[in-house]
Amino acid sequence: DARGMPRGWRVPLLPAAAAALALAFALARGLVPPPCSPAWPRTMGAMASKTPTPGTSRDEYQQDGPVARKIAAVTPYFPFKGIDRFYDIGGFMKDPEAFRLAVEVLTERYRNAGLTSIGCIDARGFVLGPPVALNLGLPCFMLRKKGKMPNAVTGAAYSKEYAGNDSLSIPRGAVSAGDKVLLIDDLVATGGTLAASVELVKVMGGEVVECACVVELKFLNAAAMFEQKGFGDVPIWALMSEEILELDGMASPDIPTDGYVDDGEAH
Repeated sequence: DARGMPRGWRVPLLPAAAAALALAFALARGLVPPPCSPAWPRTMGAMASKTPTPGTSRDEYQQDGPVARKIAAVTPYFPFKGIDRFYDIGGFMKDPEAFRLAVEVLTERYRNAGLTSIGCIDARGFVLGPPVALNLGLPCFMLRKKGKMPNAVTGAAYSKEYAGNDSLSIPRGAVSAGDKVLLIDDLVATGGTLAASVELVKVMGGEVVECACVVELKFLNAAAMFEQKGFGDVPIWALMSEEILELDGMASPDIPTDGYVDDGEAH
């Protein structure tokens, strides 16, 4: 009996009850697969879709536009590992609204892209890829640094964005011939890590539909690297460029930095 409950509790209970009844009706009528069905995650992902937040849909979103600027406003940069401006996505991760917007933009961009799976690139792609995959009802897999994952295939060494060389690995069976894969990372600089990821997906027989990042350092021209590697057919897309990232983490009074000193070692 809701009469004994505080008035503010009544309204939120109604949508939940209605949703439960609607799902029970759909299951009874065979309109959705049962929870034990392999199709359940994909169906639930589609059912979870809602009217996008204004400005986040694929048609409406603008790189460096109003939504991007909301995310940029809480994404600081710091001197780190000898890099003057190291952009820290931990800033918007601490802001639930900005984080939600970033995930929503990615979700809406690829909602009807015909994807098979999402590849999450070591390491910040592990933060961004899974919520998008869950929203879309898709499987996701990790592309990890060499030696970090069992039963994996390791690609050729590549030059990292800032210094040194590295290699990436992909789980065996993560991609099958003909799969359409989206790759997600936090930032694209020279494009070396993305190119290594594309190569692994192609070796497995898959097609990379697009490489998606939060930040693109346009002046480093990652597209030129892709052309050089023979991946000119793979688009690179980012929510925003460095041109609107103006939050200096060392100067902001809202960001505690007492005692922080960059050690200057290679990243």
